[in-house]
Amino acid sequence: MQKLKIFLVLTGYQITWLACVFGETKFSYPFLGLYIGIVFFLIYFYLCQNKKKFLKISFSIAVPGYFFDTFMVYFEIYEFNTLAKFGTLPLWMIILWLSFSTLFDEVLYFLKNYKLFGIFLSGILGPLTYYLGEPIGVLNINNYSIFFISMIFFWIFLMIYYLNYVTNFNKQLTI
Repeated sequence: MQKLKIFLVLTGYQITWLACVFGETKFSYPFLGLYIGIVFFLIYFYLCQNKKKFLKISFSIAVPGYFFDTFMVYFEIYEFNTLAKFGTLPLWMIILWLSFSTLFDEVLYFLKNYKLFGIFLSGILGPLTYYLGEPIGVLNINNYSIFFISMIFFWIFLMIYYLNYVTNFNKQLTI
């Protein structure tokens, strides 16, 4: 049952990501990802057993991520090709970060036993995901050096923060 749940969460997040990116670039419908992401997030929230724990994890991941993207766009390190913005970011970026945070509730929890591996993967896969947004047409990178240095540090920091938060405050999270 746990493997099925992990598969469904990963699938829900991937569908949200695809809807956000391709809704913007291929279909010229930037709200597609927003709508699908809201449905995914609400279903996940409804089905999760510890809502308080999930909300703490979700906002501890989504808020720093959203502010980091805002910072990077504000300083013109990269920019999103978007039809609908909320401030400096695509409107769908809010729900994309919240949808991404679902992975940290239970799917990535196993990384608490493999901290160095988790930090390493985060430092590679996070920046790579953004970098691949450029050929798709959803992102323009204006300064590759600062982009990669900032991305690597941010994603490593985010994973360290998550792993410390989960392992040090696990008793608080399960209340």
